[in-house]
Amino acid sequence: MPLYRDLKRDLTQRIAAAEWLPGGALPSEAALARHYGTAIGTVRRAVDELVAERIVRRRHGSGTYVTGHDADRLLFHFFHVVPREGGRRAPTTRTLAFRRARAAPAEARRLQVRPGAAVFRVRNLLSLDGRPVILDELVLPQALFPDLSKQILTGRGNTIYHLYHTRYGVNVLRTTERLRAVRAGTGAASALGVRPGSPLLQISRTALSYGDAPVELRESLVDTAAHDYFSDLGKPAA
Repeated sequence: MPLYRDLKRDLTQRIAAAEWLPGGALPSEAALARHYGTAIGTVRRAVDELVAERIVRRRHGSGTYVTGHDADRLLFHFFHVVPREGGRRAPTTRTLAFRRARAAPAEARRLQVRPGAAVFRVRNLLSLDGRPVILDELVLPQALFPDLSKQILTGRGNTIYHLYHTRYGVNVLRTTERLRAVRAGTGAASALGVRPGSPLLQISRTALSYGDAPVELRESLVDTAAHDYFSDLGKPAA
């Protein structure tokens, strides 16, 4: 393994172990080079890869910081539903249901847990400008979020990924998504205020942490009558 890859792996493990907290600064590249007894170019290449994987981010003239989750990062990196007219909006979230359950076989495969493992099932309704637009169904491994409750979710005061990171040390670095068109069932239609059978966009997401470990499954049903799915792949992480 190239030396910079070995260094990158060690830095990732130290970040995952909370040696440097979200929003906290890493030591300078010169200090890291002295610590590891290696050339500064080797450190820079390792950090470059951490930046590319959004584990850390550079701030010009300031340093390199562990990626955290605030409203801006959610809005510009993980939230892709926008009004057809106007700019991006931050959604408001209402938790409709929260319960303990067991992972179905397909869910267990995606979460890399055993079938029947304990999970939380959460249903959230997201609104933009006071209008319900997205119905989310989340599946979360209880092993990662042991004391999670509806009260903790509804009282988080920030994004759900910020809660994962600050309370449980689970940092979502990237997501994979599959999109397809579906028709609204009775329950989704009622929650979103549309007619049964109306066209919706279904987004099936897996949220991934360090080492591409899956930490959340999410199925979103989106009313696209006045909203679009928008992703700017060229935009750097906020």
